[in-house]
Amino acid sequence: MASTIDSIQRFFGKKTPEEMVKKWRQDIRGQERALERQLRGIEGEEARVKKSLKALAKRGDKKDCTTLAKELVRSKKHKERIHTSKAQLNSIVMQLNHQLATLKIAGTLQKSSEIMKLVNQVVRLPEISQAMQEMSMEMMKAGIMDEMLQDSMDALDDDELEEEAEEEVNKVLFQVTDGLLGEAGQVGAPLDVPELPTSEDESEPELDIMQKRLQALKG
Repeated sequence: MASTIDSIQRFFGKKTPEEMVKKWRQDIRGQERALERQLRGIEGEEARVKKSLKALAKRGDKKDCTTLAKELVRSKKHKERIHTSKAQLNSIVMQLNHQLATLKIAGTLQKSSEIMKLVNQVVRLPEISQAMQEMSMEMMKAGIMDEMLQDSMDALDDDELEEEAEEEVNKVLFQVTDGLLGEAGQVGAPLDVPELPTSEDESEPELDIMQKRLQALKG
């Protein structure tokens, strides 16, 4: 035990294990606040996209409406990932609180398979991967966890969206456009509205800007 404590003290330098655990908790809380800000940003952009989608639907622009609906589906899935990661971050904080309790009894930090599992899950989110990678290295050196599994989160591409979320896209169109486009609960429903004259030169730049804004908010 003495050698373990000595190695931990050499790693921490002037900081005690208790101070480092408190630092990790503070860093994680900071990550949670950053995710909250990102959620608010995505929701604000979604509101603007829905407003434009309604305007395009009244003009009969089926193609651009479908494109925006797909962006809304992607945003929804991304928000779900963020909410899941926030819950996982909170679980890591609870585990670190347990480490502090153990530290007072045993005098040293204990290896935690639960922390390692949670960190492996959270690190997959691009927005916080770098911060969690750095923190995980510190935790490995402190003896809390073993080497992490390198896993990456697959991006949602257009093919996957077409195959797995066509029904969801149609539902979004139906809900946002008050029934002008899409179908509620029907896969592959035709977007049956009369074609109205539209100007691609006017709609394309606006559509492109909105897509870029949503992509930027999603990292």
